[in-house]
Amino acid sequence: MKRISQVAASFFGSEKAGGVTLLLCAIVSLTVASSSFGTGYLHMWHIPVLTKPIEFWINDGLMTIFFLQVGLEIKNEIFEGELREMKKSLLPILAAVGGMVVPAGIHFAINNGTPSQNGYGIPMATDIAFSLGILSLLGKRVPLSLRVFLTALAIIDDLGAILIIALFYSTHFSLLYLALAFLIFGVMLLLSKMRVQWLWLYLLLGCIMWFCMHRSGIHATITGVLVAFAIPYRSFNEKSLSARLLHRLHMPVAFVILPLFALANTAISIPSSFASDLLSLNSLGVILGLTIGKPLGIFLFSIVGIALGWCLLPEGLASRHLFGAGLLAGIGFTMSIFITLLAFNEPMLIANSKIAVLVGSLISGVTGFVGLRIMLRKVNI
Repeated sequence: MKRISQVAASFFGSEKAGGVTLLLCAIVSLTVASSSFGTGYLHMWHIPVLTKPIEFWINDGLMTIFFLQVGLEIKNEIFEGELREMKKSLLPILAAVGGMVVPAGIHFAINNGTPSQNGYGIPMATDIAFSLGILSLLGKRVPLSLRVFLTALAIIDDLGAILIIALFYSTHFSLLYLALAFLIFGVMLLLSKMRVQWLWLYLLLGCIMWFCMHRSGIHATITGVLVAFAIPYRSFNEKSLSARLLHRLHMPVAFVILPLFALANTAISIPSSFASDLLSLNSLGVILGLTIGKPLGIFLFSIVGIALGWCLLPEGLASRHLFGAGLLAGIGFTMSIFITLLAFNEPMLIANSKIAVLVGSLISGVTGFVGLRIMLRKVNI
């Protein structure tokens, strides 16, 4: 029993465990959704809880906590890590811009003038949870600078996607609620400046800001990042508020929130005609945007920025690693599916787009994992 406890503690304490758990949940969910239990399984995620389906509370509620964790990690890197220098922090920004512009351009070029033209935003997004989950499978060979780059890239990318949603896909927008959300954020920043160390107060205000952000029409998960940057920061030691919160979030995020997220969002029944549907203009735009547009845009914009002297290549990385990270960034998944629901109204087009997102994300995940495994082995990291 003691030996089993030690093995369990070792497993759940590793980053790879989170990635393995996430992938297993996705595989199980897809399998069950396409089985004889599929109808009941798909319905389960739409059961209302407090007037909202379970799926909503996972994607918009629990995932906000994941964004809080990621925001705290990025905050640490900005103040004391790889992103503390302007030239280093500008690199993921440029990469994210390239990773949005090129995929959107590919989809628009293929679908211009067709009923699926509005889906240009689908291949723009990067799924933080799955991309980092795949990266974690590579274990200790992954340099911290690469993980930081991909994390920052994915966050900036998703924030960019949220902005696109707000500007071009939102069906409603409330300036009042948005103003209230940022008013609360301003109060939190003021409390932080005054060195108020009551974590419960920041989390309570964060919940109220989440509600206002949701009612404003902006994707509410952005609240997690804002709360992370509002929490007081001095030095990222074990006694600091940020460090203690980050430590507490690791287990519930890795082994509760992300697995639930994977189960809910891969609950898709695959039709028998899916292979032929992948040849439609919209599906091709989505798949090519994720698998080719993402890595190409991220790599080109990064290299141009480095060549012009605007930013620096992180220590321990070569330019090819940026392309490998770009491949993983092609895992669009959650935000891509979310944009699909906003871009189209026709059920068949929505279903085909979801399948295209899954296929494109799968190709990106496999090629990214294999590519980075080879690249990192060559430099003995």
